[in-house]
Amino acid sequence: MTLEDLYRRGLVLLGCGKMGSAMLEGWMAGGLPAGSVWVVDPHPSEWLCSRAGDGVHLNDDFPENPAIVLLAVKPQLMEDALPQVARFGGGGTLFISIAAGKTLAYFAGRLGRGTPIIRSIPNTPAAVGRGITGLIGNGEVRESHLRLAETLLSSIGQSVRLDDESQMDAVTAVSGSGPAYVFYLIEALAAAGEAQGLPPAMALKLARATVAGAGHLAEQASEDPAQLRVNVTSPGGTTAAALEVLMDAETGFAPLLRRAVAAATDRGRELGR
Repeated sequence: MTLEDLYRRGLVLLGCGKMGSAMLEGWMAGGLPAGSVWVVDPHPSEWLCSRAGDGVHLNDDFPENPAIVLLAVKPQLMEDALPQVARFGGGGTLFISIAAGKTLAYFAGRLGRGTPIIRSIPNTPAAVGRGITGLIGNGEVRESHLRLAETLLSSIGQSVRLDDESQMDAVTAVSGSGPAYVFYLIEALAAAGEAQGLPPAMALKLARATVAGAGHLAEQASEDPAQLRVNVTSPGGTTAAALEVLMDAETGFAPLLRRAVAAATDRGRELGR
């Protein structure tokens, strides 16, 4: 399966909320024709309605044999939504899920034997081409399916192939939910600066730029994050004083984040039951 097949046969999005919209925005910016996209969403956003004006098929009759169906509804709504596209199961159409917790076996049981299914977890920086997506396919997925999925994902960021589906809940907790942790870090850092006397707007601008710049440096630098941290930390200086608090073995940032990621991982497993 190739991009040409996708453009010719079409892409169906079952659901198009924040994550589905972020992915679609990235794909269309990367060259996916609006006329090759069909979207089913009972409550379309203003952005999605405007894309319909550009040629996206919104709540319209499906193409006869779509190349890909993207399953982008919330996990709690999946059971009711899947029957709308179940007729495309059986081998001709590749299904890609971005729903947390829903396993490959879950989808195979509802879409039928012989259905190629890729389970993936993207994240919202996909909207600006800086996302990362973990993915794994079932036994019906061929290398050409995976390459096509990775080609699509390359327009919205990076991707990683998982070794085993059991890793998916942890991937969800780290990168799928991770942007929310970083946004909260920006909130908290700005609030801490404000508490030390900075004007709110200035504190927020400083926090945003600091987190964004540090993240970009961490991605581009040859040193690992631990060494980058050391590079910033002068003995007995201001950074060292802060890190003494943040790196406390019991009350610091690392044990807190471990608990947070564990909670998200456990919730992913619960959603899959």
